[in-house]
Amino acid sequence: MDIRNKKILLTGGAGFIGSTLAKKLIDHNEILIYDNFSRDSIRYKNIKSKNLKIVKDDVLNGEALRNVCEDFRPEIVVHLAAIAGIDTVIIDPINTLDVNINGTLNLLKALKKYSGRMERFLDFSTSEVLGAYAYKSSEKSDTHFAPVGEGRWTYSISKVTGEHLVHSFYKQHGYPCVTLRPFNIYGPGQVGEGAIQIFIKNVVKGKNIEIHGDGDQIRSWCYVDDMMDGIEMCLTNKKAIGEVFNIGNPKGTITISSLAEKIVHLCKSKSKIVYVPKNYVDVELRIPSIEKAQELLGFYPKIDLNEGILRTYKWYKKELK
Repeated sequence: MDIRNKKILLTGGAGFIGSTLAKKLIDHNEILIYDNFSRDSIRYKNIKSKNLKIVKDDVLNGEALRNVCEDFRPEIVVHLAAIAGIDTVIIDPINTLDVNINGTLNLLKALKKYSGRMERFLDFSTSEVLGAYAYKSSEKSDTHFAPVGEGRWTYSISKVTGEHLVHSFYKQHGYPCVTLRPFNIYGPGQVGEGAIQIFIKNVVKGKNIEIHGDGDQIRSWCYVDDMMDGIEMCLTNKKAIGEVFNIGNPKGTITISSLAEKIVHLCKSKSKIVYVPKNYVDVELRIPSIEKAQELLGFYPKIDLNEGILRTYKWYKKELK
């Protein structure tokens, strides 16, 4: 990455995307990871550097955030800290709302004194703000307010609120903000939920692949290295400030059933695909339009789904031995 000599704060930096980003930036920048380690992907990254500092705390702790920002005074902030994952969200919708809304507000307030120093504030939202049926949805498509009372949708509602908070601070206080909506990112070192990594782990372990429901749900899968390119563009291109970008790979579109079959075939696995009841509401269709990112940033995904699956499989096969 062509980002050098910067002080970079990563909230949620111990997660999959954050830790991958930290490893790419660590040689030429000073990195501070602020995370409660509810998910820990950084253990896979083998980052040993005097340029890395880790603060184990929660974004709901506003005082700790203020102290970190005062001491570190970041030039670049990447806000990844959030509650995510279907199971996690359904089990604890209150905490989902609290962390994703109040945690974001805490961080924005903590940075107010130093906003003039900041070169970029990159906020990670989600493709789920576009609703249960998102077909080639652009950044100008309506965000959706799903039925009240269904815990599944507290995640998307909280992230929409976060987007409004971030862009309000951009308009009212001049924060150099960018919002990024990732579409189904996968790759080595992923933890938590995500179909590709779950399917591949089961293949490596010789277990069955379980599909919830009929498997007709459609997703577009984007390899993590392409996501890193999108992040770098959002952090370095001045045209990104004040904008929202879909980052994903429409060419990686496939049903969940076909994805499972592809993984079994590519990995030369004997794992069986079995179907189990689905006890939650789901996003049925999710395909991004990335035209805005292409036109303003020059973002073009390079890793096709077959190659990405094989790279991920080789990594997990080695790691899970």
